[in-house]
Amino acid sequence: MLPSEAAGVIQDACGVCAVVGHPEAANLVYLGLHALQHRGQESAGIASRHDGQLRVQKRMGLVADAFNREVLEGLPGDAAIGHVRYSTTGSSSIRNAQPVAVHVHFGPLALAHNGNITNAAELRAELERAGSIFQATTDTEVIAHLAARAGTEDPVDALIAALTRVEGAYSLVALYKDTVIAARDPHGVRPLVLGTLNG
Repeated sequence: MLPSEAAGVIQDACGVCAVVGHPEAANLVYLGLHALQHRGQESAGIASRHDGQLRVQKRMGLVADAFNREVLEGLPGDAAIGHVRYSTTGSSSIRNAQPVAVHVHFGPLALAHNGNITNAAELRAELERAGSIFQATTDTEVIAHLAARAGTEDPVDALIAALTRVEGAYSLVALYKDTVIAARDPHGVRPLVLGTLNG
């Protein structure tokens, strides 16, 4: 039971958002995160990709406090992902804020995840024995390391391979080049909605 549940406070755990194919992707993700604010108030983050560069901005606190016009202008591109956090694993700190950005053999990858990976401790221990070095204490970083070790040059195949190893409930969005990848657990426990804007 989460501390907020023990106190009788209803609290969801994180929210993810992604936009692809729109010149104002980061601004739209900002609006999406604002709508998802009830799912996490500890931190907010957005990653975008522009001219081959992955750009990530993460801040502690509410979406409206974390992002202003200047910060959003620093996140150009027509693809972006975002995350609002309520920690269920890992401490409430900037190093555990998402999206997580990693540089793997197939290129820069950003991940944002909602949920709990029930076998994360076992996977983390296995990865550490194999030489992985972790910078944070979130389940998301475990997924990133699994993808990096998947033995494929295709980021979609790498994420599929990683997600076949995890157990639990999750939804996830990833950004690679100008591609957004979305996934959820096989039982659809965590929310993940797809849609189109203006056709």
